[in-house]
Amino acid sequence: MTERFDCHYCKESLFGKKYILREESPYCVKCYESLYSNTCEECKKPIGCDCKDLSYKDRHWHETCFHCFQCKNSLVDKPFAAKEEHLLCTECYSNEYSSKCNECKKTIMPGTRKMEYKGNSWHETCFICHRCQQPIGTKTFIPKDNQNFCVPCYEKQFAMQCVQCKKAITTGGVTYREQPWHKECFVCTGCKKQLSGQRFTSRDEFAYCLSCFCNLYAKKCAGCTNPISGLGGTKYISFEERQWHNDCFNCKKCSLSLVGRGFLTERDDILCPECGKDI
Repeated sequence: MTERFDCHYCKESLFGKKYILREESPYCVKCYESLYSNTCEECKKPIGCDCKDLSYKDRHWHETCFHCFQCKNSLVDKPFAAKEEHLLCTECYSNEYSSKCNECKKTIMPGTRKMEYKGNSWHETCFICHRCQQPIGTKTFIPKDNQNFCVPCYEKQFAMQCVQCKKAITTGGVTYREQPWHKECFVCTGCKKQLSGQRFTSRDEFAYCLSCFCNLYAKKCAGCTNPISGLGGTKYISFEERQWHNDCFNCKKCSLSLVGRGFLTERDDILCPECGKDI
Protein backbone atom coordinates (compact mmCIF):
# COMPACT_ATOMS: atom_id res chain seq x y z
CA MET A 1 0.00 0.00 0.00
CA THR A 2 1.42 3.43 -0.99
CA GLU A 3 2.31 5.75 1.96
CA ARG A 4 0.16 8.88 2.13
CA PHE A 5 1.74 12.33 1.55
CA ASP A 6 -0.76 14.89 2.81
CA CYS A 7 -0.80 18.64 3.71
CA HIS A 8 0.07 19.01 7.38
CA TYR A 9 -2.89 21.38 7.89
CA CYS A 10 -5.80 20.40 5.61
CA LYS A 11 -4.75 16.76 5.16
CA GLU A 12 -5.36 16.84 1.40
CA SER A 13 -3.01 14.70 -0.65
CA LEU A 14 0.03 16.50 -2.07
CA PHE A 15 0.87 13.91 -4.71
CA GLY A 16 1.44 15.67 -7.99
CA LYS A 17 0.96 19.09 -6.37
CA LYS A 18 3.23 21.99 -5.43
CA TYR A 19 3.98 22.15 -1.71
CA ILE A 20 6.16 24.00 0.81
CA LEU A 21 8.11 22.49 3.69
CA ARG A 22 8.05 24.32 7.02
CA GLU A 23 9.82 22.80 9.99
CA GLU A 24 9.94 19.51 8.02
CA SER A 25 6.16 19.46 7.61
CA PRO A 26 4.64 19.78 4.10
CA TYR A 27 1.87 22.30 3.35
CA CYS A 28 -0.18 22.87 0.26
CA VAL A 29 0.28 26.33 -1.21
CA LYS A 30 -3.16 27.53 -0.14
CA CYS A 31 -2.70 26.50 3.50
CA TYR A 32 0.85 27.83 3.69
CA GLU A 33 -0.12 31.24 2.33
CA SER A 34 -3.14 31.56 4.64
CA LEU A 35 -1.09 30.52 7.68
CA TYR A 36 2.37 32.00 7.14
CA SER A 37 2.48 34.53 4.31
CA ASN A 38 3.35 38.12 5.20
CA THR A 39 0.92 40.93 4.39
CA CYS A 40 2.11 43.64 2.01
CA GLU A 41 2.37 47.09 3.65
CA GLU A 42 1.18 48.78 0.46
CA CYS A 43 -1.72 46.71 -0.90
CA LYS A 44 -2.54 44.79 2.32
CA LYS A 45 -2.69 41.51 0.38
CA PRO A 46 -0.74 38.35 1.27
CA ILE A 47 2.65 37.97 -0.34
CA GLY A 48 2.26 34.60 -2.03
CA CYS A 49 4.84 31.89 -2.54
CA ASP A 50 5.27 32.86 -6.18
CA CYS A 51 6.11 36.48 -5.27
CA LYS A 52 9.32 38.02 -4.03
CA ASP A 53 8.98 39.22 -0.41
CA LEU A 54 10.92 42.44 0.27
CA SER A 55 11.31 43.39 3.94
CA TYR A 56 12.55 46.40 5.92
CA LYS A 57 12.39 46.62 9.72
CA ASP A 58 9.85 43.78 10.07
CA ARG A 59 7.63 45.24 7.36
CA HIS A 60 7.00 43.49 4.05
CA TRP A 61 6.12 44.43 0.47
CA HIS A 62 5.43 42.79 -2.87
CA GLU A 63 8.26 43.62 -5.26
CA THR A 64 5.82 45.65 -7.37
CA CYS A 65 4.57 47.54 -4.28
CA PHE A 66 8.02 48.52 -3.01
CA HIS A 67 8.17 52.08 -4.32
CA CYS A 68 8.78 55.69 -3.23
CA PHE A 69 5.89 57.19 -1.28
CA GLN A 70 6.04 60.44 -3.26
CA CYS A 71 7.19 59.78 -6.84
CA LYS A 72 6.10 56.10 -6.90
CA ASN A 73 9.34 55.01 -8.58
CA SER A 74 10.49 51.51 -7.66
CA LEU A 75 12.95 51.23 -4.77
CA VAL A 76 14.04 47.68 -5.64
CA ASP A 77 17.86 47.49 -5.50
CA LYS A 78 18.06 51.26 -4.93
CA PRO A 79 19.06 53.33 -1.89
CA PHE A 80 16.15 54.80 0.05
CA ALA A 81 15.34 56.57 3.32
CA ALA A 82 12.48 56.28 5.79
CA LYS A 83 10.54 59.21 7.22
CA GLU A 84 7.50 58.79 9.49
CA GLU A 85 7.14 55.17 8.30
CA HIS A 86 7.10 56.21 4.63
CA LEU A 87 9.84 55.05 2.28
CA LEU A 88 11.34 57.68 -0.01
CA CYS A 89 13.91 57.55 -2.79
CA THR A 90 17.03 59.59 -2.03
CA GLU A 91 16.00 62.35 -4.44
CA CYS A 92 12.56 62.88 -2.90
CA TYR A 93 13.95 62.62 0.62
CA SER A 94 16.65 65.18 -0.17
CA ASN A 95 14.22 67.63 -1.75
CA GLU A 96 11.86 67.36 1.18
CA TYR A 97 14.07 66.98 4.25
CA SER A 98 17.79 67.38 3.54
CA SER A 99 19.61 70.59 4.40
CA LYS A 100 20.90 72.91 1.69
CA CYS A 101 24.55 73.89 1.36
CA ASN A 102 25.12 77.44 2.59
CA GLU A 103 27.68 77.99 -0.19
CA CYS A 104 26.33 76.39 -3.39
CA LYS A 105 22.67 76.25 -2.25
CA LYS A 106 22.34 72.65 -3.50
CA THR A 107 20.91 69.76 -1.50
CA ILE A 108 23.28 67.84 0.74
CA MET A 109 22.42 64.25 -0.15
CA PRO A 110 21.84 61.68 2.62
CA GLY A 111 24.94 59.68 3.38
CA THR A 112 27.34 62.39 2.19
CA ARG A 113 29.60 64.16 4.64
CA LYS A 114 28.54 67.65 5.64
CA MET A 115 29.97 70.40 7.84
CA GLU A 116 27.75 72.31 10.27
CA TYR A 117 28.28 75.58 12.15
CA LYS A 118 25.70 77.74 13.95
CA GLY A 119 22.72 76.20 12.18
CA ASN A 120 24.24 76.34 8.68
CA SER A 121 25.41 73.35 6.63
CA TRP A 122 27.98 72.92 3.86
CA HIS A 123 29.16 70.18 1.54
CA GLU A 124 32.59 69.17 2.75
CA THR A 125 34.09 70.48 -0.50
CA CYS A 126 32.19 73.80 -0.16
CA PHE A 127 33.36 74.55 3.38
CA ILE A 128 36.49 76.48 2.42
CA CYS A 129 38.61 79.38 3.64
CA HIS A 130 37.44 82.66 2.11
CA ARG A 131 41.04 83.79 1.53
CA CYS A 132 42.97 80.74 0.28
CA GLN A 133 39.94 78.77 -0.99
CA GLN A 134 41.26 75.54 0.57
CA PRO A 135 38.86 73.09 2.32
CA ILE A 136 38.78 73.69 6.07
CA GLY A 137 37.55 70.20 6.98
CA THR A 138 37.95 69.51 10.69
CA LYS A 139 40.72 72.09 11.17
CA THR A 140 40.29 75.12 13.42
CA PHE A 141 38.77 78.14 11.70
CA ILE A 142 37.76 81.69 12.63
CA PRO A 143 34.51 83.31 11.39
CA LYS A 144 34.47 87.01 10.50
CA ASP A 145 31.75 89.04 8.74
CA ASN A 146 29.82 85.88 7.71
CA GLN A 147 32.95 84.41 6.13
CA ASN A 148 35.18 81.62 7.42
CA PHE A 149 38.98 81.73 7.50
CA CYS A 150 41.59 79.12 8.28
CA VAL A 151 43.83 80.24 11.15
CA PRO A 152 46.93 81.09 9.04
CA CYS A 153 44.87 83.25 6.65
CA TYR A 154 43.03 85.01 9.47
CA GLU A 155 46.30 85.84 11.19
CA LYS A 156 47.79 87.22 7.96
CA GLN A 157 44.75 89.35 7.14
CA PHE A 158 43.31 90.52 10.45
CA ALA A 159 45.27 89.64 13.57
CA MET A 160 47.41 92.21 15.40
CA GLN A 161 51.03 91.32 16.00
CA CYS A 162 52.55 91.22 19.46
CA VAL A 163 55.11 94.01 19.87
CA GLN A 164 57.35 91.63 21.82
CA CYS A 165 57.43 88.33 19.83
CA LYS A 166 56.07 89.72 16.51
CA LYS A 167 53.57 86.83 16.23
CA ALA A 168 49.82 87.17 15.66
CA ILE A 169 47.47 87.68 18.61
CA THR A 170 44.44 85.46 17.91
CA THR A 171 42.73 85.53 21.33
CA GLY A 172 42.85 87.91 24.29
CA GLY A 173 45.93 90.05 24.43
CA VAL A 174 46.95 93.17 26.36
CA THR A 175 47.29 96.77 25.21
CA TYR A 176 50.04 98.82 26.86
CA ARG A 177 51.03 102.27 25.62
CA GLU A 178 48.72 101.70 22.64
CA GLN A 179 50.68 98.62 21.56
CA PRO A 180 49.39 95.01 21.51
CA TRP A 181 50.99 92.19 23.51
CA HIS A 182 50.27 88.51 24.12
CA LYS A 183 49.34 88.05 27.78
CA GLU A 184 52.29 85.67 28.17
CA CYS A 185 54.66 88.23 26.57
CA PHE A 186 53.61 91.15 28.77
CA VAL A 187 55.95 90.50 31.71
CA CYS A 188 57.83 92.41 34.37
CA THR A 189 61.14 93.80 33.13
CA GLY A 190 62.76 92.62 36.36
CA CYS A 191 61.42 89.21 37.39
CA LYS A 192 59.71 88.25 34.07
CA LYS A 193 56.42 87.33 35.76
CA GLN A 194 53.24 87.97 33.75
CA LEU A 195 51.66 91.34 34.48
CA SER A 196 48.25 90.67 32.90
CA GLY A 197 45.58 91.14 35.57
CA GLN A 198 48.18 92.40 38.11
CA ARG A 199 48.98 95.87 39.40
CA PHE A 200 52.12 97.25 37.78
CA THR A 201 53.92 100.52 37.09
CA SER A 202 56.55 101.69 34.66
CA ARG A 203 59.84 103.55 34.50
CA ASP A 204 61.49 104.76 31.30
CA GLU A 205 58.66 103.02 29.38
CA PHE A 206 59.54 99.62 30.90
CA ALA A 207 56.83 97.81 32.91
CA TYR A 208 57.54 96.46 36.40
CA CYS A 209 55.55 94.54 38.97
CA LEU A 210 55.21 96.51 42.22
CA SER A 211 57.70 94.30 44.04
CA CYS A 212 60.47 94.78 41.49
CA PHE A 213 59.76 98.49 41.08
CA CYS A 214 59.93 99.09 44.83
CA ASN A 215 63.14 97.09 45.21
CA LEU A 216 64.81 98.88 42.32
CA TYR A 217 63.55 102.45 42.52
CA ALA A 218 61.44 103.22 45.60
CA LYS A 219 62.73 105.30 48.51
CA LYS A 220 63.49 103.36 51.69
CA CYS A 221 61.75 104.11 54.95
CA ALA A 222 64.14 105.55 57.57
CA GLY A 223 62.19 103.63 60.20
CA CYS A 224 61.72 100.07 58.88
CA THR A 225 64.09 100.29 55.85
CA ASN A 226 61.40 98.77 53.59
CA PRO A 227 60.58 100.46 50.25
CA ILE A 228 57.98 103.23 50.10
CA SER A 229 56.13 102.60 46.86
CA GLY A 230 54.09 105.78 46.84
CA LEU A 231 51.57 103.89 44.66
CA GLY A 232 47.86 103.59 45.25
CA GLY A 233 47.75 106.69 47.45
CA THR A 234 50.32 105.40 49.95
CA LYS A 235 51.08 108.25 52.41
CA TYR A 236 54.58 108.95 53.70
CA ILE A 237 56.52 111.67 55.54
CA SER A 238 59.56 113.37 54.02
CA PHE A 239 62.09 115.40 56.07
CA GLU A 240 65.60 116.44 55.12
CA GLU A 241 65.98 113.89 52.33
CA ARG A 242 64.69 111.11 54.55
CA GLN A 243 61.30 109.40 54.25
CA TRP A 244 59.08 107.37 56.57
CA HIS A 245 55.90 105.37 56.17
CA ASN A 246 53.15 107.14 58.11
CA ASP A 247 53.04 104.17 60.50
CA CYS A 248 56.80 104.35 61.04
CA PHE A 249 57.02 108.09 61.81
CA ASN A 250 57.12 107.64 65.60
CA CYS A 251 59.10 108.99 68.55
CA LYS A 252 62.27 106.90 69.00
CA LYS A 253 61.80 106.72 72.78
CA CYS A 254 58.07 106.47 73.52
CA SER A 255 56.85 105.34 70.05
CA LEU A 256 54.20 108.08 69.95
CA SER A 257 53.05 108.79 66.39
CA LEU A 258 54.42 112.11 65.23
CA VAL A 259 52.23 112.44 62.10
CA GLY A 260 50.78 115.97 62.22
CA ARG A 261 52.70 116.81 65.40
CA GLY A 262 55.78 118.80 66.22
CA PHE A 263 59.01 116.81 66.69
CA LEU A 264 62.71 117.21 67.44
CA THR A 265 65.71 115.45 65.93
CA GLU A 266 68.73 113.99 67.68
CA ARG A 267 71.25 112.76 65.11
CA ASP A 268 69.22 110.20 63.05
CA ASP A 269 66.42 109.89 65.61
CA ILE A 270 63.17 111.77 65.84
CA LEU A 271 61.61 112.55 69.21
CA CYS A 272 58.35 113.97 70.49
CA PRO A 273 58.65 117.34 72.34
CA GLU A 274 58.24 115.59 75.69
CA CYS A 275 61.06 113.08 75.15
CA GLY A 276 63.26 115.73 73.54
CA LYS A 277 62.93 118.43 76.20
CA ASP A 278 66.15 117.34 77.94
CA ILE A 279 68.23 117.57 74.79
